[in-house]
Amino acid sequence: MSKDWVGREIHDGIGVLTLNRPEVMNAVSPGVVAVFQEAFVELTRPGSGVRCLVVTGTGRGFSSGADLSEDSGNDVPADGAASVLQRVYHPLLRLLRDCELPIVTAVNGAAVGAGMSLAMMGDIIVCARSAYFLQAFRRIGLVPDCGSSWLLPRFVGAARAREMSMLGNKITAEQALEWGLVNRVFDDAQLMPEALSLARQLADGPVSALAKIRRLYWETSGNSFEEQLELEDRLQQIASKGAEFAEGVAAFREKRPADFRAI
Repeated sequence: MSKDWVGREIHDGIGVLTLNRPEVMNAVSPGVVAVFQEAFVELTRPGSGVRCLVVTGTGRGFSSGADLSEDSGNDVPADGAASVLQRVYHPLLRLLRDCELPIVTAVNGAAVGAGMSLAMMGDIIVCARSAYFLQAFRRIGLVPDCGSSWLLPRFVGAARAREMSMLGNKITAEQALEWGLVNRVFDDAQLMPEALSLARQLADGPVSALAKIRRLYWETSGNSFEEQLELEDRLQQIASKGAEFAEGVAAFREKRPADFRAI
């Protein structure tokens, strides 16, 4: 296990996590997940100064999914594949879901299987023109996992999610944009500058309010309309008593841009 498998940088309040195993198109394994979680905790700890996260990859792949090489640690144990998912991948997905910072995923290349799930965990998803998305599970006789059967239909609809999962066809960047899987597509050389520009807008914003917005949209799928109204009310009550709201109102009255970073 190597810390170099996941790069970590901070640029003006933006934490960048970079999958860094280009020789295997950033395939993931229990070891990679452990390093990613360590880097994630490091960048999101109180006092780190990070206000937004960007997740990306090096080389031709964002992530090619689970590393199936013999020494990857992804071998199916005697008690079944579910134990690997429950012990390794599910905790990471929950960590990303519960993050108190906005997340931008910058898909620089292939996003396959578990790698596609990681891409879909972003609040804003951008991709390079050369990127593609693939539900590859059926190619090796498995079913979608790492949350993809929950996430994917909410992005592209049930019919397209079934098509991607059952036929295992690649979806190009342009098709992903048309289907609503990604927010924006950029030329390859412009992906990271544009992703960082979006992240800077988020980092300059009311991060506490953005965390509450994240929670609203994560919980909306499981809530009834009445439950969602109640959640909105609870979170708005908290937000309206916070320093970000006070700064926003003051800036509006003084006809100046709000300075949320100063809070």
